[in-house]
Amino acid sequence: MEPKLEEKRILLELARLSVESIFSNKFIPSPNYEKYPLFKTRSGAFVTITKAGKLRGCIGYIISESPLYETIREVAQQAAINDPRFAPVEEKELNEISLEISILSEPFPINNYEEIEIGKHGLILEERGRRGLLLPQVPIEHNFSKEQYLDAICHKTGLPSGLWRTKQLKISGFTASVFNEKELMNQ
Repeated sequence: MEPKLEEKRILLELARLSVESIFSNKFIPSPNYEKYPLFKTRSGAFVTITKAGKLRGCIGYIISESPLYETIREVAQQAAINDPRFAPVEEKELNEISLEISILSEPFPINNYEEIEIGKHGLILEERGRRGLLLPQVPIEHNFSKEQYLDAICHKTGLPSGLWRTKQLKISGFTASVFNEKELMNQ
């Protein structure tokens, strides 16, 4: 389900307030469920934080048992302070970071690598007790071919990059509604 423009704005504001609340005791109000039923749906979501166009943090859930607004609130804070690849975001960075939200569809099996559509499908690889995920915008941002995308998901999972060439891996796909602060400022 593609969120309406107003819903996107509210969710991005919620994510921003959630990150800012790390440094203050600001109360974050819950959105109006009656007016925006999307906010009480249960779906996976990721929040990506960038600074000067470079990744600064990204955390999310493939599937969530919480209402969407709670998931967004939680993963925004987690992306800011608990992405193990980065130091926590500092208060002085708040005006320099940009937020992006990805609301995920239910995962579905990919039975053949030919089914993967660059820019449309995110990938989840589960192999050898490991799991890795790449959002559908990743291959577009890095100008990946399908082969490079499959190499990247193997690498992200901690497996040899070309492993997909020698066996059919357990890969699931998903789609995502992706929107960010920069995009909405221009609308």
